[in-house]
Amino acid sequence: MIEVIKSEGMKLSVLLKGVGNSYANAIRKSTNEIPVLAVDTVEITKNDSALFDEMLAHRIGLVPLTSEKTMTLPEDCSCKGKGCMKCTADLVLKVKEGKVMAKDLKSKTVSVIYPEMQLSFMQKDQEIELVAHARLGKGITHAKYVPGLVWIRAAPHIELPKDKEKAKGCAAVCPRDVYQLEPKLEIKDLMNCDLCLACVEECDRRNVKEKIKVYGDDKDFIVEIESWGQLKPKEILTEACGALKENIDEFLKDASKLK
Repeated sequence: MIEVIKSEGMKLSVLLKGVGNSYANAIRKSTNEIPVLAVDTVEITKNDSALFDEMLAHRIGLVPLTSEKTMTLPEDCSCKGKGCMKCTADLVLKVKEGKVMAKDLKSKTVSVIYPEMQLSFMQKDQEIELVAHARLGKGITHAKYVPGLVWIRAAPHIELPKDKEKAKGCAAVCPRDVYQLEPKLEIKDLMNCDLCLACVEECDRRNVKEKIKVYGDDKDFIVEIESWGQLKPKEILTEACGALKENIDEFLKDASKLK
């Protein structure tokens, strides 16, 4: 079962109930198998900047890109990865003097997501001229193809005692203000609980008989996604699940051939 905890812009937090650590981590790792567009090779004609060619190419490769047209993975393309209109898009950079920004990468089919990213800086009479070739790829081959930050953590479970009045003093020490003390003690924000156990330790210090119980469940997990912009967080989650399903289906297919 999936429950959306928070969705804001390019950030998404969801609660996976009853999945276990292995399955939640498998979804996280499967985000590295989502096809993402990035610059793969760079042909530099002129580079008078202070950056070496390799460093400049590396910075360009990490610029998040998006494309309106549907592209094919090089290994699945009819050109067999040699490079054609189906699997490759070109971006041209030609700048003289001053700041070199990501928006200076010009293309008819590809757009830069963060145009104000600075790539380099040039003095008077210096120039950069190059052609970058963007292709789809997966994070398992290079970090530039990773669609965003994805991490998991055990969902916190808090059990309040029946006598909540005595537990108010314990809950008051919470550094993240997870609890609401007035008009009655209740949990207002589980998302902020990082299992620090400050409230539990305070109950021990106060010798409270009915203590607050805080623990991380081994079945419920929070998945947090922060997209770089190529895909929406929801798309990252759904495509990661799709990639995991494909891998499981392929494994079962191979396993069925065993004698």
